[in-house]
Amino acid sequence: MTDQSPNNTKGALLALLAYAIFSTHDVVVKYLGESYSPFQIVFFSTLIGFPLAVFMLMRDASDGNLRPKHPWWVALRTVSTVVTGVTVFYAFSVLPMAQTYAILFASPLLITILAIPILGETVRFRRWAAVIVGLCGVMVVLRPGSTPLDLGHLAAIVGALFHALSSIVVRKIGQDERSVVILLYPMMANFVVMACAMPFFYEPMPAIDLGGLGVIAVFAFVATGIMIVAYKVGEAVIVAPMHYSQIIWAAIFGYFIFGESLDRWTVVGTLIIMASGLYIVLREGRSTASENTPVLRTRTRHDTGTSLRLGPLLRRSQKSPSAG
Repeated sequence: MTDQSPNNTKGALLALLAYAIFSTHDVVVKYLGESYSPFQIVFFSTLIGFPLAVFMLMRDASDGNLRPKHPWWVALRTVSTVVTGVTVFYAFSVLPMAQTYAILFASPLLITILAIPILGETVRFRRWAAVIVGLCGVMVVLRPGSTPLDLGHLAAIVGALFHALSSIVVRKIGQDERSVVILLYPMMANFVVMACAMPFFYEPMPAIDLGGLGVIAVFAFVATGIMIVAYKVGEAVIVAPMHYSQIIWAAIFGYFIFGESLDRWTVVGTLIIMASGLYIVLREGRSTASENTPVLRTRTRHDTGTSLRLGPLLRRSQKSPSAG
């Protein structure tokens, strides 16, 4: 077996392509969110995406069953993912895209904090300073007291928090649990919970909107596949920060499709959040700075449970190539 040196340029370009597709996915979510409840969008996105997920999970040849080795942690991740899906989809439907992304970009800051009690991570002064600066950036975006804050802002904040919690749980149990367990339980929970909500929120959907749900599922599937390749050919410290490119697509799509404009404080706050997040990623990339590298190893964006999660798939793909 020969080791291949990382191709960071290729990895970064692939990641940029994947996040462009993810951002287009979010455009469709926002478009549908103007007419339908997030419960309905999550339900049908999960339903349509499930066959694609099963197709990929059928390749899992590891021995075992679907019984979790850490049932309470799996339950916590499952609940966190369901909450993330509903809140993030709702935030995209009612807030400007750039503002939604700006708040969701706070997830690495929250992951750093949650890694202390859950992973036993030691966070020293420099990363604490980056976290505090980043949270100040969130306050700049929200500007409580000077601009009205509504349920959409709360949903985005809750989505960022529960995504961070879900990511940390995966980091804690990912080496013990089968990928199929980590991936399937949130999807099944989404299906059951959203199905129970359907009698209260269902609105008939014309064919074009059902097609939009199909686009959501396919785009998430394709973008996840591209991200797996990106992380396999490039270093995580180079590939991971590419998710901030979504703010560029948010500005473009928001302006040309939804008539949104970026206000000065959203731009300033977003830049502060991005700078602090980038610093944390680069800091964790140094071998002596972090024992667990929780942010660097969170190889996915907001995890809504409507499609496959990148991290477990990537770990599985890295284990299998030389088996024969």
